Amino acid sequence: MRLIKNNTELIGIKDQNIKISLVFETDTHIEIQAKLDYPAPSCPHCHGKMIKYDFQKPSKIPLLEQAGTPTLLRLKKRRFQCKSCRRVTVAETSIVEKNCQISNLVRQKVTQLLTEKVSLTDIARRLRVSTSTVYRKLDQFTFKKHYDKLPNELIIILDNRHQTTIRNYFLKYPLKVRQQVQFITMDMSGAYIPLARKLFPNAKIVLDRFHIIQHLGRAFLKTRIAIMNQFDKKSLPYRALKNHWRLFQKDSCKLSLNSFYSKTFRQTLAPHEVVKKTLVFSKELTDYYTLYQLLLFHFQEKRVGEFFDLIEENRSKVNHYFQTVFRTFLRHKQYIQNALETDYSNAKLEATNKLNKDIKRLDFGFRNFINFKKRVFITLNIHKKRTYPVLSRC
Repeated sequence: MRLIKNNTELIGIKDQNIKISLVFETDTHIEIQAKLDYPAPSCPHCHGKMIKYDFQKPSKIPLLEQAGTPTLLRLKKRRFQCKSCRRVTVAETSIVEKNCQISNLVRQKVTQLLTEKVSLTDIARRLRVSTSTVYRKLDQFTFKKHYDKLPNELIIILDNRHQTTIRNYFLKYPLKVRQQVQFITMDMSGAYIPLARKLFPNAKIVLDRFHIIQHLGRAFLKTRIAIMNQFDKKSLPYRALKNHWRLFQKDSCKLSLNSFYSKTFRQTLAPHEVVKKTLVFSKELTDYYTLYQLLLFHFQEKRVGEFFDLIEENRSKVNHYFQTVFRTFLRHKQYIQNALETDYSNAKLEATNKLNKDIKRLDFGFRNFINFKKRVFITLNIHKKRTYPVLSRC
């Protein structure tokens, strides 16, 4: 044990009625022994005169770390007794709530850490409090909801993605509010398109451009694998198609100009040279690669007519992988056209979804779905007009 010279301001205790008697450092933590004492106030019950009685048993109050070391305050609180009604009260301080043994600074730190990508168990371990304390702090967050307007922000996380659940939630908004929605972005899930058209009659449905390109990329990926498997696994064509597959998935205009040493070809080549040397091995792969790159070019240049003309022209000539994708594109032609004519996408929502997965992975699950939703909203720091967290007092 090592004694430490101290004062209340250095440790962070601003209550002048707390007098520190001893501070020492152990192997595991810093311990502070102090007393809370001040002149006897009037009785809160009968407003009579009170006298000093004795000191309460020391309360163990965890404080914030000092220089990276856990700090514990053992605080003896003065007790007062009323001369008239004989009732006993305990002295109060600003560093801890009445009948609590966790300091307000620690509670504020819990609230701050809840807005970060930190698991609830890690918060409890870092601040030397129980996990139940962190959960109780999480439960204090509530969210105000108004259904007179659809805000431009995350408004809800539903329990599941069933059509009934989605429909019942959006029907809480009046038809007049839902008619104000102009655009809806989504992936190619056919189940939600009829539901969206019914709930938001004036909205244009926009398919997310990333998912459109993803469908094309997967079709070409499966085609490349099928052609690759026609070669012997030890042959040069097989190894070239397997080792440099990422170069074929990229837009040819975006290939790097920097050369690198290819272990497959045993020479230094630029990415476009690797693609060119590999395509020599298969005429079929060359045709599909040319078609894939043309579709990417027309799509990125937002040439709607040329994009669908190319699909119609090659619809009967391609394999079943591309045929499936082309049928899907033609079935959603109007929605893809909306995607090319507008700048809306699912990018913000996909980023939010990744954040949700990060939170769920960090916490190894939640006791209930409400806690998970609260954690997401807190982390996103939603302080907007219509949906924002309100932290109630302890």
